[in-house]
This record gives sequence, C-alpha cells and structure tokens, in this order.
Amino acid sequence: MIDYQPFWDTLRNSSENWYTLTKKHHLSDSTLHRLRHNKDISTKTINDLCRILDCRIEDIVRYIPSDQDQKL
Repeated sequence: MIDYQPFWDTLRNSSENWYTLTKKHHLSDSTLHRLRHNKDISTKTINDLCRILDCRIEDIVRYIPSDQDQKL
C-alpha cells in the first residue's frame, strides 16, 4: 500500500500548511483529502509537492506491503 504519512511529517516541519498549499500553490482540497486518506494521486502532484516542499520523494510517500494490495 502507498502511504503518505511522510508527506504530513514533512509538511509539519516546513513553512507551508494546508492553506498555503491550496491558496498559494493552487493544490486542490480534494488532492489533500486524497493524501490524508492514502488514495491515488498523480506523479505530477508528487513532483509538485517535492518542488514546493523542497524535498525528496521519500519525504512524501512510502510503500508498505499489505495483504490488501491487489493480487499480481
């Protein structure tokens, strides 16, 4: 499963917040909602977040093996 907890930790340690991400950087509330609930987001959004927060992809997302992953 893809987990976005690193994003929330990175955001908390940055000068940005939910408000600045939506108003200044024009991310949608639905995108942040998707992050909060570990739903799919695009690689473009991950790229944008890395640029905004000046961080690496590992600071946004991590993979956690799960029994709920789809069968391959």
